[in-house]
Amino acid sequence: MRIPLRQQILAAIFAAVIGILSQLVITLPFTIVPFTLQTFIVGLTVTILGTKTGTWAIVMYLFLGLIGIPVFAGGASGIGALLGPTGGFLIGFIFNGLVTGTIINKTKRDYVWASLANLAGAAVVLLFGAIWMHFGTGMSFSAALNAAVLPFILPGIIKALAAAVIGVTIAQRLPQRFLTPVK
Repeated sequence: MRIPLRQQILAAIFAAVIGILSQLVITLPFTIVPFTLQTFIVGLTVTILGTKTGTWAIVMYLFLGLIGIPVFAGGASGIGALLGPTGGFLIGFIFNGLVTGTIINKTKRDYVWASLANLAGAAVVLLFGAIWMHFGTGMSFSAALNAAVLPFILPGIIKALAAAVIGVTIAQRLPQRFLTPVK
């Protein structure tokens, strides 16, 4: 996969923004999964940058955390954060980017399709998180759903819709050359 320098720079900037917004954490007493703006900024990133550059930004973000830079929720980092009980959400971000971006690329970048794409991407993250939690902690799948999915459905919908609306609005106002890779 060849990504032009301009798109790599955009991806790096958005990877940093994902890391910054991941620090805004609310810990809920009834689940081990923190409430963050990660899913919002992941959806926003892909809505603005598209599948390839947006997903590359997510991969860069995960790599930064993997090598020890405290960019995951609450300043976490390292392999332990990726393999821990909430690591499925982090891995799910990659697939969120692929799903969201693919839907937007195959349709059109308008509010309706971007909303549907972001909702599908958010659902993918929750599914990855629940499956990972089930296998990683040994809790039953229904307990994992109760801990990793149910408390986050309404906030996930709100964040996905906000990412779609803000992302489409920004993308429509940016010069096309900003989003189009240089050949």
